[in-house]
Amino acid sequence: MSRARRAVLVLALVAAALSVWQLERARSGVVITPLLVGSTPATVYRLPDTGPAPVAVIAHGFAGSRQLMEGFGLVLARAGYIAVSYDLQGHGRNPVPMSGDVTQPGGTMRLLMDELGRVSDAALALPGTDGRLALLGHSMASDLVVRQAIRDPRVGAVVAVSMFSGAVTASAPRNLLVVAGAWETLLAAEAERALQLADPAARLGQTLGDPAAGSGRRAVLAPMVEHVGVLYAQTTLRESRDWLNAAFARTGNGGVPARGGWIVLLLVSVVALGWPLAGLLQRFRAQAPPPQLSRGRFLLALGLPAVATPLLLAPFDLRFLPVLVADYLAVHLGVYGLVALALVAGLGGLRRGNDAGTALLLALPVALFGLCLFGVALDRYVASFLPVAGRIPVMLAMAAGAVPFLLADAVLTEGGRAPLWRVLAVRSLALASLGLAVALNFERLFFLLIILPVILVFFVLFGTVGGWVGRATWRPAAAGVGLGLFLGWALAVTFPMFAG
Repeated sequence: MSRARRAVLVLALVAAALSVWQLERARSGVVITPLLVGSTPATVYRLPDTGPAPVAVIAHGFAGSRQLMEGFGLVLARAGYIAVSYDLQGHGRNPVPMSGDVTQPGGTMRLLMDELGRVSDAALALPGTDGRLALLGHSMASDLVVRQAIRDPRVGAVVAVSMFSGAVTASAPRNLLVVAGAWETLLAAEAERALQLADPAARLGQTLGDPAAGSGRRAVLAPMVEHVGVLYAQTTLRESRDWLNAAFARTGNGGVPARGGWIVLLLVSVVALGWPLAGLLQRFRAQAPPPQLSRGRFLLALGLPAVATPLLLAPFDLRFLPVLVADYLAVHLGVYGLVALALVAGLGGLRRGNDAGTALLLALPVALFGLCLFGVALDRYVASFLPVAGRIPVMLAMAAGAVPFLLADAVLTEGGRAPLWRVLAVRSLALASLGLAVALNFERLFFLLIILPVILVFFVLFGTVGGWVGRATWRPAAAGVGLGLFLGWALAVTFPMFAG
């Protein structure tokens, strides 16, 4: 290993260790225990000496999990509340899939409200509660907590983050705080609209009514954040805590740990470990680098599958997995990858040889790098990564699509050796192809729009790792197959399970 790779290895390990130390420090002193409500897995956050205190039940958004909401649990627990965060049906490690009609408030939402009611009952039955209840929800769950607060008279305060809900009125729900990220343009307007239902002259940042009397309403923007960053913003966490304090006449503080930056540093440092680790694979380098297609042939091999795949699949209603739109995505990725690989092979862009077995063996440590290092960090601090048994068929189907897709990506980018414009073109058209699929069948596939940022982040982070592996080994298949297995796993645990 070169001196530069050793230096990066040391720096990445130090950064990762520092990040873990800071993230664990934010958890220290808080008693974190599991709670099972029927089949719904939950986590309880509280201080050891918490006396009679209100309960705050925390619900995540679509494709999220309770790990994503841990910042709220820690902040509220340190302020003296008993916080309970849970995995909604179909999400995280909840084995019960979502069901009902997701487009109707009386369909899936009613079932989720019933589940929230059961979790609230269990939370209020915990030792040390004083019978008062607050609900906090993000994105899809903002509508959930608003509707449940209107239905459940025990709810004394509501925090709706990135809210969209047609149930808000001038006076309901009681004590409503709305927080949106400043970069969430439409949801920022929705936050102001909720405030102006109570007073048309009100503006963001104002507090209307009296939270102590149950008539409070407030809407604020968290600066310089979007739909996910808003969950880690100091403004969001502080406003949520202060709103519950105002509603329940409490003064608990305990501070607001800055976890978001440390999470980013941890994930980046884990990715950075890929460069020195890729250097260990150089001893298995192929005898010659992968061939490069001419510009015209490259554009043909790139553009044809991007356009043809959504057009070929548009007539078919693909519903064979118990997960929303994952069945379509698995087939789209697989068809896209196979068509691209067939074109590349026909155009002379695949190296001939009998050492494919070596590339496949090298794919194993690449896959383990993503699953073990990145996956463990993700599951601990960001989002659920360990699957329940019901997701195993989904993982196999997603891997069957993701492996040829990323193998084609690795071949077209020459294992990371292609010019930057080619790399950007390959990944941009891959995302555009999925966007075209959504445009052709928006009603069926609009949930894919939520997954597109996940794939974009994957390209940014693990496309970089794949380039390191490809340049070190001159074997595109090592990166393509290894990262394809990881992407299949990641997508399978991200999509909500759904039983129509």
